[in-house]
Amino acid sequence: MLIERAMTAVLRRLDRKYTRLEQIGHVIDIPKGDPEKHLMLYLHVPFCVVLCPFCSFHRVRYKKDRAKQYFSTLRKEIRLAHDAGFRFGEIYVGGGTPTCNVAELAETLELAQRLNPIRQVSIETNPDDLVMDELKILRDAGVNRLSVGVQSLEDKLLHEMERQEKYGNSAEIRERLAMTQGIFDTLNVDLIFNLPHQSLDSVMRDVDILTREIEVDQISCYPLMGATTTTLRMKREMGNVTYNRERVFYEAILDRLPETYQPSSAWCFSKHQSLIDEYIIEHEDYVGLGSGAMSYLGGTLYAASFSINRYIRLVEAGHSGITRMSRFSDKDQMRYNFLMTFFGLKVNKAQMEKRWDGRFEKTLWQEFAAFKLVGAIRDDGENWILTRKGMYYWVLMMREFFIAVSNFRDLMRLGIKSELDPEDLEELSKSATLLAKAGK
Repeated sequence: MLIERAMTAVLRRLDRKYTRLEQIGHVIDIPKGDPEKHLMLYLHVPFCVVLCPFCSFHRVRYKKDRAKQYFSTLRKEIRLAHDAGFRFGEIYVGGGTPTCNVAELAETLELAQRLNPIRQVSIETNPDDLVMDELKILRDAGVNRLSVGVQSLEDKLLHEMERQEKYGNSAEIRERLAMTQGIFDTLNVDLIFNLPHQSLDSVMRDVDILTREIEVDQISCYPLMGATTTTLRMKREMGNVTYNRERVFYEAILDRLPETYQPSSAWCFSKHQSLIDEYIIEHEDYVGLGSGAMSYLGGTLYAASFSINRYIRLVEAGHSGITRMSRFSDKDQMRYNFLMTFFGLKVNKAQMEKRWDGRFEKTLWQEFAAFKLVGAIRDDGENWILTRKGMYYWVLMMREFFIAVSNFRDLMRLGIKSELDPEDLEELSKSATLLAKAGK
């Protein structure tokens, strides 16, 4: 635990630095793209019918008219990105719940595919949206990978997460997953481990049901990643959030998975070659469109306005929705590459050194030395490879990275109180106080 605690302390300090995006004091246009490069396109749909207490993503309660207006603006932003020279080869749609309005989503995907040489489309959804008619619409709209946020198959935990009434009980979810299996190239199911009141036996049952009974194509097992607001709300509604059991859960999952499921990343396991949730692993540069979406281009991290009202005004006027940015130094870009590429388990040495003119390992010699010393990375001559021990350390680092991003989201959401639901506001105010203290 000493290594994990030391890593967590260092990472929290660094992640606060990297996710401190400065306000842009003027309206900007979408940055210029290179039509010869086919990037990853992330689309954010910030609407949910139920606001789950563990979720730190940018989301508001779904209202049909509001969502239709938003999708219309999102399509305009896709056209603006095309006019700026961007071309995309893959699409990932996250939220929120992208399938809150399937007809609008399908129209948006059709436009993106008409303007770009799209090869893969991945979208997130919830169990209650696994309805055959809508699944066929998504399949016909070009969706290759459907990722279902199940989180747990234990009814008690589903009730604590306020998901059972809306998204169904364990038996209903299992039935819907079994019906959906085979419709898309890849059916992924998301699980969360290390929830308060969650037992090891519960996680093992979930893994067995998904991989041995239903045999989904892919399973992604995430540690609970509680931003400050999320942790406060979960403490009140579910129990204390701690990380003392996290490694035990993770090691048990690795041991429990059938041999047919091989790791695609440190927390994603697939039966065959598949897209994965962490598109930032395979794509150094990516473009995010939509309110609250983030982009990484040429060493600069951008964030679009978290105010849906402002986002719509900016894009409808022909501007970018981007309102914040942070430029990374060369060393910080290398550290970002180090974190993201190793999460994909293997890094080709020649390619990475070519990318950085032979400076990658020399510049990050301390990071390489530390992780080799603890047995997290091995070198086979051609590649740097993450060991089993290293897989957990990268889960820990990605957990801290996403917590930092979620804390940034919390701060941005503080500026849009009038657009949020009342139940979000108390936690946001408490979160602001704690984040201000942490930043000193």
